[in-house]
Amino acid sequence: MTGFRSLSSGLRALQPAAFGADPSGERLARIRRSPHFKDGVFLNPGGEARTRPSGSSVELAKGFFDKDTRPRRAPQGTVPVHATTLADISRPPATGLRLTWMGHSSVLAEIDGRRVLFDPVWGERCSPFAFAGPKRLHPVPMPLAALGPVDVVVISHDHYDHLDMPSIKTLAGTDTLFAVPLGVGAHLEHWGVSADRLRELDWHEETKVGGLTLTATPARHFCGRGLRNTQHTLWASWSVAGENHRIYHSGDTGYFEGFKDIGADYGPFDATMIQIGAYSEFWPDIHMTPEEGMRAHLDLQGGTPAGVMLPIHWATFNLAMHPWAEPGEGTVAAARAQGARVALPRPGEPFEPTAETVPSEPWWRGVAARPASGWPDAEAPGGVVAAAGVDVPPESAGRPEDKQEGSGEPEAVPAG
Repeated sequence: MTGFRSLSSGLRALQPAAFGADPSGERLARIRRSPHFKDGVFLNPGGEARTRPSGSSVELAKGFFDKDTRPRRAPQGTVPVHATTLADISRPPATGLRLTWMGHSSVLAEIDGRRVLFDPVWGERCSPFAFAGPKRLHPVPMPLAALGPVDVVVISHDHYDHLDMPSIKTLAGTDTLFAVPLGVGAHLEHWGVSADRLRELDWHEETKVGGLTLTATPARHFCGRGLRNTQHTLWASWSVAGENHRIYHSGDTGYFEGFKDIGADYGPFDATMIQIGAYSEFWPDIHMTPEEGMRAHLDLQGGTPAGVMLPIHWATFNLAMHPWAEPGEGTVAAARAQGARVALPRPGEPFEPTAETVPSEPWWRGVAARPASGWPDAEAPGGVVAAAGVDVPPESAGRPEDKQEGSGEPEAVPAG
């Protein structure tokens, strides 16, 4: 047994630092006391959720490596990133609320005089390794170090496309606080964040930062970074309420009826940031389609098309088999069908959700593979006519950039 323990300890020592650390001590004891933790794992709202891809693994592999559909899962040109500067975000928002989507699920929210950074991922790959894993499809709009002071960093869960070790290490050198779901603090402490800067919450627990009330709210997802998935860290969505404004960030989640309760308890919201990408019939319980995302937005607003929905968790990494532009197109269609207001900023483009107008041009059409039936003729929300897309040249199926190493890895794999 002694030899086995030594071998086990040696293998742990060889693990990449990006794997983080398992909760222990009082943190683990607190996890075990959680009403959402049972039989050694955290439980999802709405019943058991399938966290592993369902169906045939052969069919899943065929879908990911299909040479005809693979090129459509990435942009066919340069993504028009807004070159965010400190000048863009140094002036206080006129309305008191401004959002800047930095790509994927990373959003800088300036709300009632405070700055909140959600799920900062500035790394080149969402992976524990620098040489493999889903690679960024567009550059970051600005360096993380140039972002300026942030009052609090909010993490939704510990998957690699939401919790990025290099980004956390950069932020650990600042004075910012971190609000994280229960158990996730173990990773951050392992990377140099001191315990006194952590606000570690179970669902429906809250913390106050500079006049803001941050509440961890339920989500339907899962966790895990290492070779084994212990389910010992919680996943969450987040409500942030200031003196005059309220916002919501979904993190990753499947659709569930609990959005109505979150809206009733903490809403309505001036803006919701809703996951609408990386969905698949192989993992329907843990990610939402654009239609489900719009349904969640309406639930959070008490069933009415109030506030503004910002679609997140798309366009930056190739994490599923749907075409790259499909989440954007689906969100536009869902918003039009419901009469809802949706913001469509380019990555890095600041906007104020309560202003008279918000970005509304489907910018992705200029660099996406055009569907066989063409782009819809209807105007985008806000009345801006969409730009023309580009066709995929026949030879593109064999281009090296369409075969990035690891770019087809599904986010539904427990490693992140």
